[in-house]
Amino acid sequence: MDYITLKWIHVVASTLLFGTGVGSAFYLLAATLTRDTHAVAVTSRHVVIADWLFTTSTAILQPLTGYMLVRTANFPWQADWLKFSVILYVVAIACWLPVVWLQMRMRNVAAAAAGAGAPLPPAYWRYFRWWFVLGVPALFAFLAIFWLMIAKPAELF
Repeated sequence: MDYITLKWIHVVASTLLFGTGVGSAFYLLAATLTRDTHAVAVTSRHVVIADWLFTTSTAILQPLTGYMLVRTANFPWQADWLKFSVILYVVAIACWLPVVWLQMRMRNVAAAAAGAGAPLPPAYWRYFRWWFVLGVPALFAFLAIFWLMIAKPAELF
């Protein structure tokens, strides 16, 4: 596969990965802040589906196309921008994996509460706090990766 095609796939995948993550986070946060149990149940169900369809597939595609780009373009593996990009990606994915689990728990708890006509229980709020806390470093890691990929600074420190 040629460099331009690989780069296009890599950029589109990163756009879907980041866009789905930020969009899903926004909608789940907004629904949660309304405290409307039904809205949270519906939104969390859709967020989990979006994560499985878009985020999971692109989270796998990113390192594959990134590796192929490095090889095709003969980028040096010891370049700081590349090493830090990989480290930040690992950090972001390490935060995202528990977030997926938390979202599934939040979905289940919200659906049960909505079915019972009850408010969101304390378990939902515990999951939500952890979901939020883990989302912050993932967001900043992805923003830093975008900068590193675009700037490709010769030295970082």
